[in-house]
Amino acid sequence: MIKSIAAAALVAQLAAPHVSSTINVSTAAQLIAALKAAKPGDTIQLADGDYGDQFIATTPGTAANPITLVGSAKAVLHDPKFKLGDTDCPSGQTGYGLWLQGANYWNLKGFTVTTSKKGIVLDGASHVTIDGVSVHDIGYEGVHFRKSSAYGVIKNSSIYNTGKEEPGFGEGVYLGSANSNWSCYGATPSTPDASNYTQVLNNKIGPNVAAEGIDVKEGTHDGVIDGNTLDGTGEKNQHDADSTMDIKGDKYKITNNIAKNGFLDDIQLHNVWGNTGCGNTFSKNTLTVKNKNGYGINATDQSQCTSENSPNIIGASNKSTGGKGLSKTPTTPGV
Repeated sequence: MIKSIAAAALVAQLAAPHVSSTINVSTAAQLIAALKAAKPGDTIQLADGDYGDQFIATTPGTAANPITLVGSAKAVLHDPKFKLGDTDCPSGQTGYGLWLQGANYWNLKGFTVTTSKKGIVLDGASHVTIDGVSVHDIGYEGVHFRKSSAYGVIKNSSIYNTGKEEPGFGEGVYLGSANSNWSCYGATPSTPDASNYTQVLNNKIGPNVAAEGIDVKEGTHDGVIDGNTLDGTGEKNQHDADSTMDIKGDKYKITNNIAKNGFLDDIQLHNVWGNTGCGNTFSKNTLTVKNKNGYGINATDQSQCTSENSPNIIGASNKSTGGKGLSKTPTTPGV
């Protein structure tokens, strides 16, 4: 009878829901341990200070109980261990300021990531919200939603001084992967990186983002880019990076953004793979073009975006000064 009672008590304990807790950390070693120990509903609270190491999160939260990593801008993460020449695909993925691997349903709030090969990288990490972070002085890209990291949000954040080692790969916010990298990051080795339904909202991107401030890769779709301020000052025009935004995905809504000082254009549209780069809508953006040969919104080859395949819509509500004007293709009244 006693054994039966003890067994029942153990079963009840194991079945009991996890009680959310706050894990306070103040050192890199404590942060590494907390990232491993965190369970759905937990909050990891960063004290102000310097955190230098490799920080990797692999435990998913849930929709009802996300995991939160939060600190002030004086809580600074960086990775001092990366080596120049390390490759990202398929091995050698070191040097990331913060790396989420399959860590769905996380909230990242307030802290700073700096002095790393890449800033914040999400691989197979969906439903992640990045809010109010600062990412700067990064070797390559600042924030990358990659390897089918869908339904993500980055908002109210600041990204600058990227591409310090490889200017052509120094994007501010990077959604998806180029088709040449789908063998590593695609949903399957021959299909797109499904980092879809991502929202980029009310961020300040630039100056000195060496490549595009926002780069939307082919094969991604149905995102929102709204309310951001982008300054292309310091763009290096390497690896075809000559605009503050480069849109190659489908069915994005690009609205209410302020962009200026793109190397050539402020926003570019491209068909680079199959029938992608179509069905995007641009409205109420305010653009300032510094290059006399540039456009506010430059729809390059749009031959794939037929009436049957969702043409792009550049609304007449967009405003552009400088360069050759708003658009070399017709705009749509009432949008």
